[in-house]
Amino acid sequence: MDAGMQCRRGLALRAMAVEFPEVEGHPNRLPFEGCLTLVDVASDKAPSGARGHRVVLTREAAEKALPSLLGMAVDYKAGWDGHDARQKCGIITAAELDSPGKGQRLMVRGFVFARDYPEIRRQMETDVTASAQGEMGMSYELADAHVADMKASVWRLTRATFTGAAILLREKAAYRGTSFRVRARR
Repeated sequence: MDAGMQCRRGLALRAMAVEFPEVEGHPNRLPFEGCLTLVDVASDKAPSGARGHRVVLTREAAEKALPSLLGMAVDYKAGWDGHDARQKCGIITAAELDSPGKGQRLMVRGFVFARDYPEIRRQMETDVTASAQGEMGMSYELADAHVADMKASVWRLTRATFTGAAILLREKAAYRGTSFRVRARR
């Protein structure tokens, strides 16, 4: 596992990954990458569990929670319109935050279990327009979230633990700036 701050040309990057051995043509490992969320940005709409409040995941909270993403499951719901934590279809193997001042994205990579969930492969590979036009997005799943002020109209999350993620249509995600795409195999 690689963790910590890497400094290059004055830029700091917070990244973590679990390295899996390369298995040429593995039938059940379909690599993906996506923007799971944006940090220090209010969500476009209230996520599930936020009692109708839009939320801001602070950069500090995201940095501290980054290790909790590794090994967490990715799920999906039929219709691509929400979460179904019982439909685990993949795993997150890497996570990184854009450098402060250079972006607000929390990016993830991993594998979808393509042989076990052929409908995901079909959605991603045969519906080219969904991937090409960026219609697919992601959404995080949290536990132990701490809200700075429960009376605020927009909740600021100052602490959280990631418990997973979902693949869904971007229009259904709390953050419309998320993304999901299948990566080319090496």
